[in-house]
Amino acid sequence: MIINMEKKLPQFWSFNRIKDDSLIKTENIVWQGPFSWIGYERTNKMKSVPNIAGVYLMTFQYHDGYILRSVGVTNSMKRRFLEHEREYKKGNYTILDVEYAKIGIRKEIWHGWQYAKVHRSQFFEFEDKILKFIEKELAAYRIFVAEISDKRKRERLEAAILINIYASKDLWADLVDGGMNIRSRYNYEVPIEIRNICQQKIYGLPEIVEI
Repeated sequence: MIINMEKKLPQFWSFNRIKDDSLIKTENIVWQGPFSWIGYERTNKMKSVPNIAGVYLMTFQYHDGYILRSVGVTNSMKRRFLEHEREYKKGNYTILDVEYAKIGIRKEIWHGWQYAKVHRSQFFEFEDKILKFIEKELAAYRIFVAEISDKRKRERLEAAILINIYASKDLWADLVDGGMNIRSRYNYEVPIEIRNICQQKIYGLPEIVEI
């Protein structure tokens, strides 16, 4: 008797929307806020960002609500916002004119990221002026947070919000920096339908989004 000892390839599962649609669950995500940037609580007469793990939205006041400037994830809000502030004040982040941002127009005072790395001398030349705009931007931020303990869920929600903004044709969508490093759902992960619940209106935060 001949025994076939040929090894079989491993089996891989991928989500199939036709066959696996019933696996999709719906979850509510509750957004708290607005909060002040850490260190500006007295100026804004607002509470500071709570030190939780989750997703955060950096917004400006806009019309009847708030307008999205950036989205991020962290396992410690306090640590992450201190990191952000250091990067801002080193000139590594793009700085916007807050007055224009509040009407949905992107007007850059200083361009960060790769440009900032190449043009360090230019930043130092205008450092005093740029720092004043940075202070104004940090003071103007209104922060919203959603407490989410699961790391992948945080990453997937961040990615879904950003992808939704990148696809938008609305003027305010240009406030969000392009080319962000995001980690959306992998093929082997089952989608989750997220219902975003917030007492405030946030332009850029969809009521329902799949992650």
